[in-house]
Amino acid sequence: MNLLYKAALFLYSLSIRIAAFLGNEKAKNFIAGRKNIFAQIQNKLQPNEKRIWVHAASLGEFEQGRPIIEKIKSQYPNYKIFLTFFSPSGYEIRKNYNGADYIFYLPMDTRKNAERFVKMVDPSIVFFIKYEYWFYYLSTLKKKGIPTYLCSAIFRPSQAFFKWYGGWFRQMLGCFNHFFVQTEESRRLLETISITNATVTGDTRFDRVYSIASAARELPEIELFAENKPCLIAGSSWQPDEELLCEYLNESTGIKFIFAPHEIDEAHIQHIEKLIEKKVVRHSQWKNNAQGDFDVLIIDNIGMLSSLYRYGQVAYIGGGFGKGIHNILEAATFGLPVIFGPNYKKFREAVDLKANEGAFSISNYDELKHILDKLFADYVFFNKSATTAKQFVTENIGATDKILSSIRLN
Repeated sequence: MNLLYKAALFLYSLSIRIAAFLGNEKAKNFIAGRKNIFAQIQNKLQPNEKRIWVHAASLGEFEQGRPIIEKIKSQYPNYKIFLTFFSPSGYEIRKNYNGADYIFYLPMDTRKNAERFVKMVDPSIVFFIKYEYWFYYLSTLKKKGIPTYLCSAIFRPSQAFFKWYGGWFRQMLGCFNHFFVQTEESRRLLETISITNATVTGDTRFDRVYSIASAARELPEIELFAENKPCLIAGSSWQPDEELLCEYLNESTGIKFIFAPHEIDEAHIQHIEKLIEKKVVRHSQWKNNAQGDFDVLIIDNIGMLSSLYRYGQVAYIGGGFGKGIHNILEAATFGLPVIFGPNYKKFREAVDLKANEGAFSISNYDELKHILDKLFADYVFFNKSATTAKQFVTENIGATDKILSSIRLN
């Protein structure tokens, strides 16, 4: 199995290099960020430090781990936080995050890299967020006796760990000292493969979005745009989402629409604009010239979305017609009913919130129109859904404190 793992990593690296050669920006960043990575790390590290290594695959996992990082910094200021990312979509956006002392790409998982990295960083303790199981890194940490924890983990029966052929994969789980899992179902699944060092602590994302809502920025230009009218916020939207929403907005009256698309390249922004038959303006233009009665605002920058939701009544979260929905909790914490596409069942918060009618899944335009018409026209229905969404977040905060109360640092 080790040979297959090495082969898979080799093919993955090769595909990244080919994509970079063909001009893919993320692939270019993936390679450039790892160039001379050990020299970069060695030049930054200071001697005689105590360090905690936190690894997040990408941006979503970083936001999930952020409450843990910030709680550690406040409770244990004598420790330095060493944060790594696998994906450019996490590193490139958060490489200047001031809550961590060191931020780097994670070198590719080879035996040599893992041993060199762990020796160089010399962490006192390690947190992996939600997932990412790197065989050589985990094996090296276990061999060196460095406490390693998986936080906000969630497991599904379809994963290789729980299959008859999953012995090699289960070896990686055996490298963790403890699992802090989101659900009782995950804990029971681990028990089926004789892993009992797991505690149900919930999802640290609830702590993160709750703190975001508490410290949300005021955006006067957004308030001016909304004009106290019903407003739909489309967060992290993709083309299939936008096509449905634009069909609805072209038929609607008296409703404002704000798009914060997942990709903000010029071609994508122009495509959205072509779908819209009403007066539309980009945020970059609106800020410079807040004139005109616009119906649609397109956010053509990164970093505003979490504060945008405070100005909406309903949220549509993108990704449900692709690999899976994006973060619905950022909207729910502001008390916005949430709508998303059909690919949501891997996301426990979406399943639970939908079951209680704080969220709704749609598969086509007719379903979208039905639920939006009802939310905008039926105040009792809207209020119940909005209250459910907000309470869902507040009732699930506290995972960060549960995790750190189980861990002792000097």
